[in-house]
Amino acid sequence: MKKALFLIMMIATFFTYAAGESSPKDKSKNLNFYDLEAKDPNGSIIKFQNFRGKIVVLSNIATRCGFTDQLGDLQTLQKKYEKNNVVVLGVPSNNFLSQTPEDNKEVVNFCKLNYKTEFPITEKYDVIGSNKHPIFQWVEQQKGYSLPILWNFEKFIIDQKGNLVSRFRSKTKPMDRDVIQTLEKLL
Repeated sequence: MKKALFLIMMIATFFTYAAGESSPKDKSKNLNFYDLEAKDPNGSIIKFQNFRGKIVVLSNIATRCGFTDQLGDLQTLQKKYEKNNVVVLGVPSNNFLSQTPEDNKEVVNFCKLNYKTEFPITEKYDVIGSNKHPIFQWVEQQKGYSLPILWNFEKFIIDQKGNLVSRFRSKTKPMDRDVIQTLEKLL
């Protein structure tokens, strides 16, 4: 049943994107990763230029998704590699079946209380549609990564120079061998 629902949502997301509802406003055209920024739940700006020289694992997260347990794996990944300048950045989104209905501060509290997260989490942003945050517009403009985000907990690895080097779909867990190998090749 879960697989069928997941497949239906992936197909619906694809057709929404194909129908043009997900065309970006092109705010990120000609920007590089370090030109981007986002707000944290308190309204403070997270400048991505502060990630220069670090490996960033970007993930669109949710609180009520079948993949929400990946929050714990993202925290494990953060702890394991933080000494190697790896930063996990969680971007909550309510785009898929309204699986993040909480407000910004409630999302952070949920993540900390249930998964002991310490990695930075932004305020909630759209990852698809016409209001898609510029970071996800930027992702889709990178060569080989133009396919839309289909669900929560996709993972994007950005190297120390701000290049998107790998993408993992929702089913790939953060501590999966392929994710770890990708990170370790960059170290």
